Amino acid sequence: MPALWRTRRQLMTALAAAAAALSLIPLAAGAAAADYPSKPVRVFVPSSPGGASDVAARLLGAKLTEMLGQPFVVENRVAGGGLVGTEQLARAAPDGYSVLVTFDTFASNPYLFSDVHYDPVKDFAPIILVARYPQVLVVHPSLGVRTLAEFVAYAKQHGDRLNYASAGPASSSRLGYELFSHEAGIQATAVHYKGGGPAISDLLAGNVQVMLVQAGALVQQSVKAGKLIALGTSERTRSPLFPGVPAIAELYPGFETTSWVGLLAPAGTPPAVIEKLHDSVAKALATPDLRAKFDGQGAEIAADSPEDFAAFIKSESVKWGKLIRELHISVN
Repeated sequence: MPALWRTRRQLMTALAAAAAALSLIPLAAGAAAADYPSKPVRVFVPSSPGGASDVAARLLGAKLTEMLGQPFVVENRVAGGGLVGTEQLARAAPDGYSVLVTFDTFASNPYLFSDVHYDPVKDFAPIILVARYPQVLVVHPSLGVRTLAEFVAYAKQHGDRLNYASAGPASSSRLGYELFSHEAGIQATAVHYKGGGPAISDLLAGNVQVMLVQAGALVQQSVKAGKLIALGTSERTRSPLFPGVPAIAELYPGFETTSWVGLLAPAGTPPAVIEKLHDSVAKALATPDLRAKFDGQGAEIAADSPEDFAAFIKSESVKWGKLIRELHISVN
């Protein structure tokens, strides 16, 4: 048998074997997704217990455990302001057995901190945007303003007396207010707290005058009781949580900011596993009991597709990166 013919025959045999192996990949991936999960799933949460992402993770974890028959175990990883836990997830095995329930600062932290070792766009596989949490600009009644226009006029005249509260120097409440003040052309002194709870307490006491804050139950109740004045909501359209309160975008077109919670996996996680997780979470969020619990948190269920969530993360990263660079915002 000629050597050339043998070589060609060997080549054709190798190509046929390779093609057969490649044809089995979708079947293997499908089988893996069908069997998933076959062991406990670790749910990283880069925040302390009690926050929006932690509450969302525990609500979803309990429902997914019930639906899929394996424990979804929530692990709070708050070292380094949550950066460590996020980086650990980025380096975890991309097999669907380590996932991350994160929140809005996921997209902005890489621009605020010099020692962030993850890329929010490249290092993760978005699964689902779980929920949005509208924000509202509120002031203490002692300020004597009732509308957004009155507040801006006051701030332009008395910015040296104005203190705004935030849940922390890297928080969405800080970045959201900085975006608003930039659009409105006003100034105020920042007072950063270790969490939203202490910030709201000082706002209610009148120790600070204004805050762009997540519209949770306490804030809603305080507005209804007249303890805080709601001037504007942060999404492009009015919020049903605050009837009669205009969107800030009505005075400053294009303004928009929101708190959010979403579920991600490490980059490289099989698409079939991503799809199964997405569909399972979407079904969980559609159940009346879980929807009622999220409603109680002031959340708006999103349940976006993985592709939509990926585009949202990219847009958030571009938006906040630009603001942080232009205004030279730092965490110091």
